[in-house]
Amino acid sequence: MHVPDREAEVLSQVPRQMLRPESSSPPGPAESLCETIDACLDRYTDLQDDCPGPLRGAIRYSLLSPGKRLRPRLVLMAAEACGGTAEAALPAACAVEMVHAYSLVHDDLPAMDDDALRRGQPTCHKAFGEALAILAGDALLTLAFETMAKGIEPPATAARCCAELAQAAGATALVGGQADDLEGTTGPCDLAQLERVHRRKTGAMFRVALRLGAIVASASSTELEAVDQFGTHLGLAFQITDDLLDVAGDPDAVGKQVGKDADRGRLSYPGITGIEASRQRVAMLIDQACAAVAPLGSRGAALIALARATVARDR
Repeated sequence: MHVPDREAEVLSQVPRQMLRPESSSPPGPAESLCETIDACLDRYTDLQDDCPGPLRGAIRYSLLSPGKRLRPRLVLMAAEACGGTAEAALPAACAVEMVHAYSLVHDDLPAMDDDALRRGQPTCHKAFGEALAILAGDALLTLAFETMAKGIEPPATAARCCAELAQAAGATALVGGQADDLEGTTGPCDLAQLERVHRRKTGAMFRVALRLGAIVASASSTELEAVDQFGTHLGLAFQITDDLLDVAGDPDAVGKQVGKDADRGRLSYPGITGIEASRQRVAMLIDQACAAVAPLGSRGAALIALARATVARDR
């Protein structure tokens, strides 16, 4: 199996290169959550001699690269919003990020989106070769379920979380959304179909992140429904914002190529409704997301703040 000559360099720098650098100023709430998540991801992928070195390097290269950690943060925030603790939800948070990282590795492959950059650095298949990238994605997906099965208590809650994440990552959601997305590059597509793709490919993982946090916190049915609806609206708003950034974003800020949708003939919200209408749709969805968690009272304040920040993001 071919591994690039730079493998030794990459392996020597992970995780020091990947984990967030220390800052002289105290971290804010988001930064603090990200640091906690990064430390756990580092520990879960410290596979030592049980894993072949090149595979371990590709796994950690993809998982520990600097990112927003938005989905695992949603797990922890939902747990706290539903009266639980972030600590108890950490295995679920890490599992969600592992599935997200696996999906990015596979989406970037030549047979899929054929991307060369991800989070401002070469994609996994560019750095380690296509075969090893596929295996790294496979390993991340399976590690996600191992992490929850071993780390969440009681076992019945762990089993429920595994079932929820499996469904969200499977053929009727994340994987199905990618299949629809690929088909949409060559066939006709209207706004309703595009929204279905977005709800599967992006929205399903937002919803399950929030649901896992709530489940670990033993949320009531009202609380679970509140965070579920929040995730539905936020996930779609996030994807439309991604579409907008692909049209008008700064590649340096976004950390990946922009203009890809138009170049590939792939339809997007701005391509169908225009930029201004897309922005209005995002604003409406964020308002709906914030209204959904109103039953949580002050415990939902962090989720509302995160939703509002989604509108203003540049990456």
